[in-house]
Parts: sequence; structure tokens; C-alpha cells
Amino acid sequence: MIERAVAASVTGLARFITGVHGNWVGCLPDPRPRVYYANHASHGDFVLIWTVLPPGLRRTTRPVAGQDYWIGDAFRRYLAQRVFRAVLIDRGPAAADTDPVAKMIDAMDQGSSLIVFPEGTRNTTEQRLLPFKNGLFRLTTARPATELVPVWIENLNRVMPKGEFVPIPLLCTVTFGAPLKLEEGEAKSAFRERIRDALLALAPAREQMTTGPI
Repeated sequence: MIERAVAASVTGLARFITGVHGNWVGCLPDPRPRVYYANHASHGDFVLIWTVLPPGLRRTTRPVAGQDYWIGDAFRRYLAQRVFRAVLIDRGPAAADTDPVAKMIDAMDQGSSLIVFPEGTRNTTEQRLLPFKNGLFRLTTARPATELVPVWIENLNRVMPKGEFVPIPLLCTVTFGAPLKLEEGEAKSAFRERIRDALLALAPAREQMTTGPI
């Protein structure tokens, strides 16, 4: 009950600060395990996606996040482990022999959906997206029935820019596109390009024009 109360407080604060709302243009909320993959500009990205999900889906949807940030202090560790139930990925040198994709697959096999950022790190450049890592290809190769839902987050990089500690109130939109699946025989490079294009297609036209070429 405490975790649910904290979750309600977190989502309420996110809505108050950003005015965030979900825009389901390519699909509807669905309880089946899915992977929501999104652009990544802030530590608050997955909180916005999590906030706009219906409460029932929120309880079964787990963000995949960097362990080094989310265990940095007791409060963040509590949020990550008890409230968000995040799949924490150790990105330190000591974790070179561990497989983060195996942790993601295990979470999905337990019935969870995931929130994933295939760029692998926050994008602080002028490009719309950084190159995608291979994690989603490996995951869908192991579980080819998995639906991948592209999610574009608009304006969060201006709500909480890197290095800032006081959020700037600004309307945010989280847009969900049509689900994709790995096609039979599809090559890794073609898959990465296809899912990347599907995510870019959700970006607002004004944002596409102002951030320059890829």
C-alpha cells in the first residue's frame, strides 16, 4: 500500500509539472507483455511513459534503467526497486560478463512489459536519435512474438535539461505508435533501421525541422 501511495504521488507530480498526456495513435493499451521503446533525453523519460499508462498496466510495466544512477542514494534506490520495480542494468566494468538482455527476457517471461531506450544513453546532441544498440534485436530474436511499441516523448529535454535541478513547467506529450515485430529472416541492420524509422515518424514536424539531419 505504501508503494502504491508513492506511485500515485510520483505520477501526480509528473502530471502537475509537465501536464503530460498520452496519445495512442497506433495502438490501444493492452495487458499483454510488450516492449515500449522510446527516445531518451532525461532521467525522467520513463516516469512520463509510466505516468500515462492506465493504472493496471502501470503495475505490470517495468522500466529498464541504469543501475549506477538509480542506486545512487536511498531514495532513488527505493523508487527503482520498490515503486517502479525497475530492471536495473549494471553498466560498470565489473558487469562485463553479465547479460542485460537476459534480465529483460526473464522479466517478460514473468508477464511484465518493459520500457526500453534503445539509444542506450541520454541524447544530449542536436540529432533526433542516437544510433540504436542491438538489445531489442537480441530480445526479439529470443522472443519473436514480442510486440515493440514505438513511443515518442516530446519536450521533456526542455522540462528537465541535463545539469538542471528545477523542472521548467511545460506541456509534454507521450505518443504511442503501431506495434512492430521482428520479421522472419530479417537482418539485424534492417531491423534496427525499421524500428528507428518507426520512432522518428512519431516526432512532431517542428521538432524534426529544428534538430537538423541525422
